[in-house]
Amino acid sequence: MEQKKIFNQTEKKMQQTIEAMSREFRAVRTNRASSTLVEEILVTCYGTSMPLKQVASIGIPDARSILIQPWDKTILGEVEKAILKSNLGFNPNNDGKNIRLSLPPLSEERRKELSKLVERIAEGGKVSIRNNRRTANMDLEKLEKEKIISEDERFKAQEKMQEMTGDYIKKLEAMVSAKEAEIMEV
Repeated sequence: MEQKKIFNQTEKKMQQTIEAMSREFRAVRTNRASSTLVEEILVTCYGTSMPLKQVASIGIPDARSILIQPWDKTILGEVEKAILKSNLGFNPNNDGKNIRLSLPPLSEERRKELSKLVERIAEGGKVSIRNNRRTANMDLEKLEKEKIISEDERFKAQEKMQEMTGDYIKKLEAMVSAKEAEIMEV
C-alpha cells in the first residue's frame, strides 16, 4: 500500500511539472500573437499590482497583433506603462479605448535565442522530474529499512520509477521539439 502511495504521489508531481512547463512554454514568444505573452504582466492600479488578465480582456485580432481592452478605461495609461516596463519589446499603440500591440517578425538570431530559452526552461523541468524520482527512491529505501518491502521489491519499484521518469522526460522533450518548431517557423 505504501509503495502504491509513493508511485501515485510521484506521478502526480511529475504531471504537475509537465503542466508548469507547458504554461512556461506558452509564455515564450513565437511568430504568432498569443494572449499568454502579456497575461501575467503586472499592472499597478487601485493601489495594488494585478496581472493584466484580471483588469482587461486580451484578444488576438490577427496573427501579428494583440488587442487589450481594459474594463476600466481610467487605467489605460497604467496598462500602457506596465507593457513598456515589461521589456517584451512591444510598442503599445493607445487609441484612448484600447491598446494594440504589433508583433514584429522575429529575426533568425532572436529565434535562436528563444530556442535556447526553451531548452533552459526544459532543463529546469527535467531536474524537477529527476528530483521527484530521487525523493521516491529514498522513500522506497526507507520502506525497505522498515522491513515493509523486501530488497527485490525495492529494486523492482525503483526500475518502475525509472521507467516513469523516462516517460515524463520524453513528454517534456516532445513539448520542447514542438515549441522549437513553432519558434523557427517563418
